[in-house]
Formats: sequence, C-alpha cells, structure tokens
Amino acid sequence: MVLNLLCSYIKTQSAGKKLLQLVVTSVLLICSQSLVAAEVYTLKFATLMPTGTAWSKLLDDWVKEVEQKSQGRIIFKMYSGGVMGDEPDVLRKIRKGQLHGGMFTGYGIGRIYSPARVLEMPFLFKNIEESDHVREMLMPDLETGFRENGFELLGWPEVGFIHFFSTKPLTSIDAIKQQRIWLWQGDPLGEAFFKAADINPIPLSIMDVYTQLSAKHGSIDTVYTSTFGAIALQWYTKLRYASHIPLTNAIGGIIISNRFYDKLPADLQQLLKTTGKKMADEIRINAREANIKSIGLLENNGIKFMLDWDEVDMAELLKMRDDAAAYLEKTDYIPARMFSKTKKMLAEYRDKQELKVNDEAATAPAISE
Repeated sequence: MVLNLLCSYIKTQSAGKKLLQLVVTSVLLICSQSLVAAEVYTLKFATLMPTGTAWSKLLDDWVKEVEQKSQGRIIFKMYSGGVMGDEPDVLRKIRKGQLHGGMFTGYGIGRIYSPARVLEMPFLFKNIEESDHVREMLMPDLETGFRENGFELLGWPEVGFIHFFSTKPLTSIDAIKQQRIWLWQGDPLGEAFFKAADINPIPLSIMDVYTQLSAKHGSIDTVYTSTFGAIALQWYTKLRYASHIPLTNAIGGIIISNRFYDKLPADLQQLLKTTGKKMADEIRINAREANIKSIGLLENNGIKFMLDWDEVDMAELLKMRDDAAAYLEKTDYIPARMFSKTKKMLAEYRDKQELKVNDEAATAPAISE
C-alpha cells in the first residue's frame, strides 16, 4: 500500500511539473509574440519641399496617419527643405542606409529608373487628360522598374506644368536661346533638350539657384519651374517674366528603399502602399489647383506672362523634342521601346477621344433657327 501511495505521489508530481512547463512555455511564447509585434521601425524620409507649404502639410498628414494606424510600429524622422542636400545627395544617403525614402522630382526619379521620364518629354502631351491616361497605362511597368532597381514606389504625385522664368523679356524662342539659362546639374533630359534647342545652359545644383539669381553678377538669369514652385522656392522675387507655353508636365515620386520595405511585416507594407498612394493623389490634385492659383499670385507680384502658342513655330518645338528623344534613345536613358510604347498608347487614346467627340456631335439634337 505504501508503494502504491509513493507511485501515485510521483505521478502527481510529474504531471505537475509537465503542467508547469507547459504554462511557462505558453507565457514565454506569448511574450515573444508581443515583443515581435511591438517592434518599431524608424523611417528616415527626406524631401526638397519647403516646410509651411500646402504640399508639406499633406506630407505631415500622411506621417501622422501612418504612425497612428501602425499603432506606433512605424515612426518617421522627416528632413524637409533640402536639409539633406540635393536629390542626388538624398539618393546616395538612401543607398548607404543613412536614409530610407523620400519624395523626388523627375530629376531624382531618373537616377533610379530613367525610362519613367518619358512622361516628361517636352511638348508630348496636349493636356492633363492625355498625361493621366498614359501614366496609368504605364504604371505596372514603372512599379516593376523601380522594384528591380532597389526601390518601392509608394505614390506618384506631380510637380505640374513647367514654364520658363526670367529677368529678361521672353519674346520668342530665339530670345530665350540668348539667355543664361539654368540647367539642373547632371540632368540628362534637360541636357538633351537644351542640346536639341541649341542652348548652352549653366549647370547648377537646385540649392544654388536662388543665390545666383540674387547675386549682382549671378551666373544665370533664366530658370524653369512650375508656377507654384516659383513661389515656394522664392525664385519669383528675383524674376520678372514667364512663358505662357509650358515645357512639360513634371512628374514626382514617393519611394522607399527595398532594403527597408522588405524588413516590414506584410500589414505595414500594405499600410505604406495604401496611404502613400492616397497622399500622392492628394498632392497631385493640390498641385494642379495651386499651379493655377499661382499664376494670378505671380501676376499680382509683377510677373508678366508672355510667349503664347500662337507666337511660336510648333514644328520647331516638336523637332526639338524629337531630336532630344533621339539622343536619349542613343544613350539608353529612355530606350526606344519606351518611346514606342508611350506613343502607341497616346495615339490610341487620341483616336478614341476623336471618335467620342464625333459620336457626341452626331447624336446631338439639331438646333432650329
């Protein structure tokens, strides 16, 4: 009987130990899962965009939304107003891991996936609708191109239509050719266009433009930017004239490095993609409204707009564009296949729009005299 009691006691103790081990293991598992879930990712993000603008506010709203919806698992360190340098400097720091992402113009985008800049070819699109259509059609190619080059494309905002601004009257294309025109230093698209236009520009970092415009004997007297950009960058305070004719509709991109993106859990990746696209769309809408509004503000501040479409030889402008395209194809900055694909999409869209207009005209009720 004693032996039976002893055996029973041993079994009870053994079961207790197993139960205790099970409890401890479960607690440790729960704690480890909690620690993983609570891991915090710091996203260091840079942009040339000055603080205090409508666009920077939208960017701030995006940061707050991501931090809130991630429950603090993603936090941002923002570097605005070019404090991290020009766009090539920012990209270099991202590739070194000192930064993780940023908002870029076409200039910076071209250093990641240059074929995307087909959307910035001068005098390619007649209106916003054409630009929007082709961009959406090309988007799968663009996202793949960025990913293959080490970046995730979160959103596609827009700088807007680009105009010449100068201290001297812009009375003709020939007059523009005589000006000391700024070139964003190291920009292959700008170089190709100015070469095709027989213009010898002055290459400078965008960070040096205001200083040179302000200097008594500065190296430049003519620049190119959007109407809102001229105000945000304060360049308009040193300029007097602007062209009605836009060169192009300048693109933008919100990107982060794959090195950072791939470390994130799937839910945080999706959060950045969803909110990034929404924010970029809001900036694009805001940019279009701001650029229109800025024309009036610039005029009220003494900027005179001149040189409209009826004052130029359109064939001359298109030849400049095609010559620039040929040069960019030769260097493979924008491959011929990308030009061909874009032109085909654009031609198909224009054909559909023409048919639509014709159908509407045919079905419109006749107006009696």
